Amino acid sequence: MSLLFHLLFLLFLGNVASATVFSLENHCSYTVWPGTLSGNGAGILGNGGFALQPGSSVHLTAPSGWSGRFWARTGCTFDDSGAGKCATGDCAGGLKCTGGGVPPVTLVEFTIGSSGNGNKDFYDVSLVDGYNVGMGVRATGGTGDCKYAGCVADLNGACPAELQVRDGGGAVVACKSACAAFNTAEFCCTGEHGSPETCSPTHYSEIFKSACPTAYSYAYDDASSTFTCSQSDYVITFCSMGSSS
Repeated sequence: MSLLFHLLFLLFLGNVASATVFSLENHCSYTVWPGTLSGNGAGILGNGGFALQPGSSVHLTAPSGWSGRFWARTGCTFDDSGAGKCATGDCAGGLKCTGGGVPPVTLVEFTIGSSGNGNKDFYDVSLVDGYNVGMGVRATGGTGDCKYAGCVADLNGACPAELQVRDGGGAVVACKSACAAFNTAEFCCTGEHGSPETCSPTHYSEIFKSACPTAYSYAYDDASSTFTCSQSDYVITFCSMGSSS
């Protein structure tokens, strides 16, 4: 084996080792259309969005240093060209999202480790933009804290009337954040409430936190909602039933 070939082979192995595999699993009784968004100019995973039938899964591979988010869209109708709309989690671009999901929407957020940060991944499940579908994240094969993160409760069923989003038939399909519903500094952590010291939990964020203790309930809910792991792959579940889902 030539020295050049040997070096290229080692580089290939290093790139393979640093890749992270996301396994998206649909545990819902209905189709969801996952949306994906890259936050650092990296390649968009899964072409930005696709259909995921009940009981099915898909595997997406992200490079070292990737950051971005995943969410579920529901009640979608797309034509053969991919044009269409969704009842919740809709995005620009139709089937293949070119922007983030329209709130209210449950988000899973990742920053995958690189040599610059000690190869440590950061991840969370966020209800800061509201809730539409239960989601969970389970790390597999990694080292470190690597705790389960998620919101497995049905917040649509427990959503206060003033935060509810209903479909044409009157069913609650999503639950707004208090910020989206009222747009005040207190609920949005802006202005005079724009710091961890001045933006405290509210009655509404406490409803979310009580139902989903390991999910972000408001902007400064970092301590119990951000998790870390190193050299891990991740299973992301829609309509999760718990930490073993």
